[in-house]
Amino acid sequence: MTSPPSRLRRKPISSTLKQTCPLILYGLIVLFGATLIPQPGMSQTLFDYVEMPQSNLKAIQQWTRIRSRHAKEDVATPGSPIQQWFQQLSKTQQLAPEKQLLAVNTFANKHPYILDMDNYGMEDYWAIIKEFLQNNGDCEDYAITKFYSLRKLGFDNDQLRIVILQDTNLNVAHAVLAVFSADDIVILDNQVTPILSHTAIKHYTPIYSINEKGWWLHLPPM
Repeated sequence: MTSPPSRLRRKPISSTLKQTCPLILYGLIVLFGATLIPQPGMSQTLFDYVEMPQSNLKAIQQWTRIRSRHAKEDVATPGSPIQQWFQQLSKTQQLAPEKQLLAVNTFANKHPYILDMDNYGMEDYWAIIKEFLQNNGDCEDYAITKFYSLRKLGFDNDQLRIVILQDTNLNVAHAVLAVFSADDIVILDNQVTPILSHTAIKHYTPIYSINEKGWWLHLPPM
């Protein structure tokens, strides 16, 4: 669902990673011990940026907490939002992969955008699926719900990444889900209805991306 620009401008990447992409990158280096030393196998892929694999996934503490809480708390009980989520996934299971992407994107995007400050009284809070379905949420909450929905449908972890980026049109932080295939990377985004190839999007600057196995810094093409 497209969110009003005036509200989007209030969403930071975190309380310490704000303002411009260079400062965000510096914050990542300082806070997470990220490396900017070129490594073998570096590739120029998502949004045509160079990606640099990082070794310490636990450095992304919000994601570490989400993974632990999702495993323990996103459990179906009668009448719960999670049971409804499982029912939705069951209806989607037999569809072709392209239609599964569309169904997952539509299911998540129908929820209203609500700022973390309004929901949880803090600037940056990553919600598990149960919380998102109950309370709605902001950009990374959509991306998290889509990530785990596709994992439940059988998409491989290596096909999926939650991407934290800068929307240069609105000058705000944002998050989307990237889905990798043999010949393209498509973006599931709460700000637009269509699922687009990453090559069709020119106003997103990726900062870092994550999945269950690792995380990557993204730098401009060298």
